[in-house]
Amino acid sequence: MSALQPLADRVLIEPAPAEEKTASGIIIPDTAKEKPLKGKVVAVGKGKPDEPMTVKKGNTVLYGQYSGTEIKLEGKTYLIMKESDIYGIFS
Repeated sequence: MSALQPLADRVLIEPAPAEEKTASGIIIPDTAKEKPLKGKVVAVGKGKPDEPMTVKKGNTVLYGQYSGTEIKLEGKTYLIMKESDIYGIFS
């Protein structure tokens, strides 16, 4: 993993892979794949003085379809977003 440390209330997420097939087994072409809405937290900022961070490294989270900014680090694609763009944590 990269040494990128998010600042303040930002979170670095590795998106889950897009679905390759439908439930009935139809293969989905790259152009039709939907952007994943969940991913794994790989780094978190320290939070703000009045707003401590809720998510932690290793959490699997749900976020909005258009949340975050896509960045590439060491050949992998990640999303960086504010913690407030995360809807919830999977348990």
